[in-house]
Amino acid sequence: MSNKYTHRLATLEDVTVIRELMNLAIYELQVDHLNSEQLDVAHQFMGLDTGLIGDQTYFLILHEEGTVSETVVGCGGWGKRETLYGGSHTPGRSNALLDPLKDRARVRAMYCHPDWARQGVGSYIMNLVENTARAQGFTKMTLGATLVGEKLYECFGYKVTERCVDTTDDGIEIPLIKMEKDF
Repeated sequence: MSNKYTHRLATLEDVTVIRELMNLAIYELQVDHLNSEQLDVAHQFMGLDTGLIGDQTYFLILHEEGTVSETVVGCGGWGKRETLYGGSHTPGRSNALLDPLKDRARVRAMYCHPDWARQGVGSYIMNLVENTARAQGFTKMTLGATLVGEKLYECFGYKVTERCVDTTDDGIEIPLIKMEKDF
């Protein structure tokens, strides 16, 4: 049986579903890459940025089950603002708009439901994100990857520009990989 994915723009009414999906993805898919202390604070640097919903650059990925219901299997988007990663709650954010002629669009907040991991959801999101950013005039992109996401982004031609850590208020370090791609 082949999976059929579709998508739609996320709305503020989807926030609860998105947060549940993000929590599952963080705590189940990151478990081999972050220790328990890091997992407990990962939400400080990961999570929903409702500005992406407002900018209409954030998508829900759906698997249609017959004609009656749909299952949210992933979410992700792209940013046309300066903030590289993090949720609405993350410190250090900037809402400054990027210039498509000189700046890199941001791949933002990609999450896959653990039951659907490694079944093409991430690739579906990446194609959607790159195509919509390109349609808005961007010719290059950047992202802040988790360790679990690095291989997917490499498959899409992203190159590591920096391996670093972000530090929580409690001094706990979370690894981050900055990556870039030109179209």
